Amino acid sequence: MRQRSDKGAAAVELALVLPILLLLAFGIIAFGYAFHIQTVLDNAARDAVRIAALDTSASRVVNAKQAGVDSASASITITRDDVVIAPATCSAGATVRATITIEDFELLGGLGAVDLTGTGTMRCNG
Repeated sequence: MRQRSDKGAAAVELALVLPILLLLAFGIIAFGYAFHIQTVLDNAARDAVRIAALDTSASRVVNAKQAGVDSASASITITRDDVVIAPATCSAGATVRATITIEDFELLGGLGAVDLTGTGTMRCNG
């Protein structure tokens, strides 16, 4: 009687488990990248709202939007249109908010898309 050989069993097991492990690894990398971009957007919104709250010039909204764009430029490309400053005027004691939204942000070459929003709020200095 012939004995059964286990040759090739490890290769079959690897073929079954490897796709799941790769999907898990790429999911972790994609989540980490999205979390990084979310943090960048929050920081950029914080920088924009700081300029909007403290700047007293007529071009404070433009300056604030540009500060947000400049702050995020190392990691992601956004435009001034992506930065929303509300309200446009900032009287002493009022609150101003900066919001930066990116819709359908691609995760790791198309594994999925998410909407990311960074916000910052600060009291106006007047």
